[in-house]
Parts: sequence; structure tokens; C-alpha cells
Amino acid sequence: MSKRSNGQPARVRFGGMQTPNGYLFELTGGHLCLDLANTVDERGTDHQRELLPRYEDLLDWGVQAGALADAEAASLRNYAARHRAAAFNALRRIARVREALFELFSAVAGRRNIPADAFAVLNRVIREAFGNRCLERQAGRFVWAWRRAEPPDLDRVLWPVVWFAAELLISSDLDRVRQCAGTGCAWLFIDTSKNRTRRWCDMSVCGNRAKARRYQARVKSRRR
Repeated sequence: MSKRSNGQPARVRFGGMQTPNGYLFELTGGHLCLDLANTVDERGTDHQRELLPRYEDLLDWGVQAGALADAEAASLRNYAARHRAAAFNALRRIARVREALFELFSAVAGRRNIPADAFAVLNRVIREAFGNRCLERQAGRFVWAWRRAEPPDLDRVLWPVVWFAAELLISSDLDRVRQCAGTGCAWLFIDTSKNRTRRWCDMSVCGNRAKARRYQARVKSRRR
């Protein structure tokens, strides 16, 4: 395993790297719902790769992305270990929602019509997720929180994702949603650049690859 100079696992683009606590995911979307949509690598190519093949991987992603607290993830992990079939079905449901999010925000980025089926999926899970939203009193003030179910709800990681998706759709940041121009990437991100001309999900990865391809093309052209 390659290491940074400080001894920590190096950050890699495709698929993350195995660590003692799970996978290290590349979170370049700038928004929780886009980061979930980006959990498929090289989407649409012959090398497409699922980054959440197990329910446990979904929980690792949820903790790193901020959708779950460590204690919530531990509770869900224990429950999933005892209910494998239910965890597998939850993972499939969440993958379908992820694909709907990708279709929806890819259409937004491409200035295309919103796919009706994807929009219907999002609306359905929004109703389910919002039914689990509640108010709590913490440190003398009221805050939004998520209902603590017993037994734990295996779809729990999805609730904040669709909440954030709804917020993004009605926010002024919607016109900043972009799709990476990198070959075989298609990841989604929020363009926070001042002139709104960012093209890459990660300049250090897809941007540098594009520059390398242009350089190689120039060298070949000179040789000819």
C-alpha cells in the first residue's frame, strides 16, 4: 500500500484504497447527493466499477461523507451482519436511488430535460425520508435531527442524501452543477470557480490526465 509522507494511506481516484476502517472515497462532488451519485467509477465504459459492492461499503461511505455518525454506522453494521438479506435489499434500493440522482443531476448539468422517472423516484424517497425528520433540543436550542429507529432502519444513510438533493434542486447553486469532462469519468460536481468554467471533478486527476493526453498528441503530431 502506498503511503503519504505522514504515514497515512495515499488518496487515490479510482475506487479508494483499503484501510483498516474501510475504504477511502474520493469526495469531489461538493455536495452529499452528488458524492453518492459518484460512487460508480468510469460510468458507461467497458471498465465501469461499482464502488459500493457491499452494504458495509455504503456505511463506510456514509461516515466519510458525513451522512452517518460513527455510532449510527456501528449500529447499522451490527444489524446488517445479522440480517444479510435485508441489508442486500437495502443496498439495491439505495443503488436505484443513486442512479436516479445521477440521471437527474446529469440532465441538470447538460441543460437537458429532467427525466420523469428519476424525478418520480426522488420524490418518493423524499416523502419517506422526510417522515423520519424530527426536532431535538440540544445544548439549549432546537435542531433538526433524524429519528432513531429500533431496530435501525437500513435505509438510514439515504435520508440526508435525499434531503440535500431536494435542497440543491431549489437552491441558487443548481446552475453550478457540472459533469466532469474527463474521458470515462462523468462524475458530478458543484462548480465553485469564480468564472464558472471548471471542467474537471478533480484537476489533480482528470485535469492532469487531459493535459497529459494533449501533450502526447502534440508530441505525436511533431513526429509525423
